[in-house]
Amino acid sequence: MSARTAESKGLAALLLGAVCIGFAPLWVRWSEIGAVATAFHRVLLALPALGLWALRERPAPSVPWSAADRRWTLAAGACFALDLAAWHLSIRFTSIANATLLANFAPIFVSLGAWFFLRESVSLRFTLGMVLALAGAWMLTNASLASDANHVKGDLLGLITAAFYGGYQLGVARLRRRHTPGRVLFFSSLTCVPLLGIMAWSLQERLLPGSAQGWLVLLGLAFTAQILGQGLITYGFAHLPAGYSSLTLLLQPLVAAASAWMLLSERLSASQAVGGCILLTGIFLARQTPTSPSTVPATTTGNSAGATPPRR
Repeated sequence: MSARTAESKGLAALLLGAVCIGFAPLWVRWSEIGAVATAFHRVLLALPALGLWALRERPAPSVPWSAADRRWTLAAGACFALDLAAWHLSIRFTSIANATLLANFAPIFVSLGAWFFLRESVSLRFTLGMVLALAGAWMLTNASLASDANHVKGDLLGLITAAFYGGYQLGVARLRRRHTPGRVLFFSSLTCVPLLGIMAWSLQERLLPGSAQGWLVLLGLAFTAQILGQGLITYGFAHLPAGYSSLTLLLQPLVAAASAWMLLSERLSASQAVGGCILLTGIFLARQTPTSPSTVPATTTGNSAGATPPRR
């Protein structure tokens, strides 16, 4: 498979993963139990499918799971748990559009982290595309007009989400250089489950739904967001730089805002619609930036974990 074909597949996976996760706030709003407890079940119910995915992959014998990989996995799992907890709480306090926009400020953290830790270069064109996409996302959600206390609390939680989401994405990008996507996602998810359970218990949230419909909501969230959404995004990270991969996920506010408008009557204004167009323009501009050589996999077959080693 050529590098261009592999990159195209990675982009397609990221776009579809972003769409799947864009619908996640709806499931959170429909859940009968606490916000963090909902996040706990989202990951827990997805573990069997993720475990089967990991078992079907054949890791290369020359790439063992090192002590450094285990530390990266623990860090990624902890960041993912804190990211989900903050985001689900944000969805309960503010609008879906605001919560999703602010959570996707992660490209700022990811690009800085990728430059510092992974030695990825950030081009001027990529930076301009990112700024344009962020400006469009800001218009899309109209976050600056949030005025009541609950909205402010939810917006702050959205920003906290972005910081932890950036840490999670960097951890996944680092692990995908050596390991297959199913194994990365399974072990990072396995790490975050007990942390989410402890947080939900400490917040004294309701932990179990009381109806079959409540369980269906949790299963729907686990399948669309955790198995499909995170699975596709984890796959896509193998073929694109970490900073650009994060920028692509800015599609999530567009999907989330549109679905909230159609299904929950959270209306979009004309300026928000214009913001969505600007967001997509920014993503397209960043798409034209050549990828960093350090992050393009050396082999891109379905079960391959091989990638060029990270710069020291």
